[in-house]
Amino acid sequence: MAIRPARRITDTSPKNFGMFSKAIGLPGDLIHLELGMPAEDTPQHIKNATIAALQAGHVHYSDLQGLPELRLALSHKLKHQNAINVIADDILVTNGLTQGSFAAFMSFLDEGDEVLLLAPYYPQHIGKAELAGAKVTFAPLDAANGFSINRALIEPLITSATRVIVLINPCNPTGRVYSHSELQIIANLVQEYDLLVISDEVYEEITYGTPHISIASLPDMKERTISLFAFTKAYAMDGWRLGYVVAAEALMPPLLKITTNEVTHVNTFIQYGALAAVTGDTLVLANMVARDRERRDLVVGRLNQMPGVTCGDVQGAIYAFPDIKATGLNAQECADRLLRDTGVVVEAGSFYGAAGEGHLRVCFGCAEIDVLTDAMDRMQRFFNSL
Repeated sequence: MAIRPARRITDTSPKNFGMFSKAIGLPGDLIHLELGMPAEDTPQHIKNATIAALQAGHVHYSDLQGLPELRLALSHKLKHQNAINVIADDILVTNGLTQGSFAAFMSFLDEGDEVLLLAPYYPQHIGKAELAGAKVTFAPLDAANGFSINRALIEPLITSATRVIVLINPCNPTGRVYSHSELQIIANLVQEYDLLVISDEVYEEITYGTPHISIASLPDMKERTISLFAFTKAYAMDGWRLGYVVAAEALMPPLLKITTNEVTHVNTFIQYGALAAVTGDTLVLANMVARDRERRDLVVGRLNQMPGVTCGDVQGAIYAFPDIKATGLNAQECADRLLRDTGVVVEAGSFYGAAGEGHLRVCFGCAEIDVLTDAMDRMQRFFNSL
């Protein structure tokens, strides 16, 4: 038949959901710690604002770039919290960070360009870069140094075809929150080699004492950075599909060309919920992060009591990334056996690239304390038995 999928479908990596795909539909008492889905419910004031907007008739077409009052509120937040000096027109509201990253890759990559990811990496960025025609390369960070950013590990991977460095800060899966000096390394490379940074900052609000810094706030970086944010994790709004892109004036028209052709604009009335999130009582967010801290402390503490397992500090995001090399199991084998023998679903570190081998990713932000305690008890028995 002449009907066939486009090469952008057949010649790119398949979408992969890792251990979730293996566990979904299995019988038994499973505990899912493989997905980064918040345990919290969306705060009530956000729901109320959305319901009120719906009842008030905010159900028609909206601004292509996003509700003006929402973008204005976000510009204030970005100036005061992220030290990024922007106006409302520098912000594009998107269907989650996912659409924002897709628009960024499609806007600034051509066939044959290269994208550099720091590894361990978030794999869902790979498919979007490949759909834009780019080749993805990986700079493996050093686990022995806490997966810190090291120029010597990154610069050799930059070629004449490299156009973009992808940064995830706070980092999924490692839990690192990068320091100013680490971000300056990226900034120096980007400026020296005339590159663009796509900065995924979805976990910016979820940190545990280590301050988050937006790379766009560094000198001369606003014009070289597309910053991606979302309401997904911090406000427990993953199912709402709401995010936003921050870009300098010259970078915005290409992004809008993609998003307006793709979806026209984001659902109108849920943007009023986002406005309530941004302008609401900050104590609501602080309390949610405090509960994530309790979950982190429980899981990291228990993992470090298990034979053959060591877990470093988690500075941000909602994942522990324990080292299990001393058990003699590789990451995938360990994750598979935990699923089979205990019913606890965690992700293999190798899912995040070769640099993640010998680790597991354990999401502590997706379950309540009693469920996490049960999961840790099961994992303790498993590692005791090895």
